[in-house]
Amino acid sequence: MLGFHSHQRFYVYTVDTDMRCGYNRLSGIVRNELHCDPLNGDVYIFFNKPRDIIKLLVWDGDGFVMYYKKLEKGRFEKILTQDKKYSIRYDHLVMVIGGISLQKIHQRKRFALNKNNLQNVEKNV
Repeated sequence: MLGFHSHQRFYVYTVDTDMRCGYNRLSGIVRNELHCDPLNGDVYIFFNKPRDIIKLLVWDGDGFVMYYKKLEKGRFEKILTQDKKYSIRYDHLVMVIGGISLQKIHQRKRFALNKNNLQNVEKNV
């Protein structure tokens, strides 16, 4: 698999990370700090302290893939939360990487399929 899609889950590790970490250390952080399975196909996102480097770690079925971006100018937005793990939507991740502030945007309501909607659809079929 090359690239990401909106059906994956994305988790930001909100603690500043040493960007010298490789696959093994980052997967250890996922397992020990976030209490998640790094082999589940979810995408785990790490930032350094100055917020100018981002690493994304994902298991693609037969090995880890790591995406790395270093900004020449500017900083990635800091996600303000007390939790070590923050779930983020794919479209919001794209905005953060593109330099768009999530604090300033307004998301209009959209339909989302959930258990109640699915049960109503099944009853009508």
